[in-house]
Amino acid sequence: MNYTDKPILITGSAGFIGFHLSRKLMDSGLKVVGVDSLNDYYDVTLKKDRLDILKSYEGYSFEELNISD
Repeated sequence: MNYTDKPILITGSAGFIGFHLSRKLMDSGLKVVGVDSLNDYYDVTLKKDRLDILKSYEGYSFEELNISD
């Protein structure tokens, strides 16, 4: 299996950095598993809008969870 066949885990994928990193990786043909707690540190609506964009990619899957749990 080529390393590019394995998905890359991005924590905070609905945040600013995680969102842009996820898009960049998928635009390069890689698969991404995004994880985010969707906490209210800032606008949750903005995070959900970003997730809608990411979910439009075939190579993206998402898990809502807090990795500290």
